Amino acid sequence: MKKALIILILIQISNTAIGQERKDFSLSFNHMALSVKDINVSTTFYTDVLNLKIIPLPSEVKDVKWISMGEGKELHLISILKDEIKTNKDVHLAFSTAYFDEFVQRLTEMNVEYSDFPGNVNKINIRPDGIEQVYFQDPDGYWIEVNSIK
Repeated sequence: MKKALIILILIQISNTAIGQERKDFSLSFNHMALSVKDINVSTTFYTDVLNLKIIPLPSEVKDVKWISMGEGKELHLISILKDEIKTNKDVHLAFSTAYFDEFVQRLTEMNVEYSDFPGNVNKINIRPDGIEQVYFQDPDGYWIEVNSIK
């Protein structure tokens, strides 16, 4: 234990002696990119079902769409790779809304099947903190969570 402590102290002193400073920086979320089979089908899903807006790109950009998720956050849909898409519910994109009941009604009206986390169709999940949430999939099988705001 003493040897480990001495080594840590020596490393710290050597970094200071050499003049290396630790640079602090902060990161913020910018975007998430999804590989999709059909750019138009996926774009329609995200704009119609989730009411998100397209970010204009130059006309020569093909097979790529950028979607605004608000607050400077983006979703990039890319239809270049044609590999099979595999995903599970633990890996999901999540949104919050103050209009949760209205959103669930919208899913019902648009015939978008939703479930609670265990997979019970048309059931709302309630987290231990009281937040309501539903899960559903986009046209490529990616999982999406929408939850209520407390």
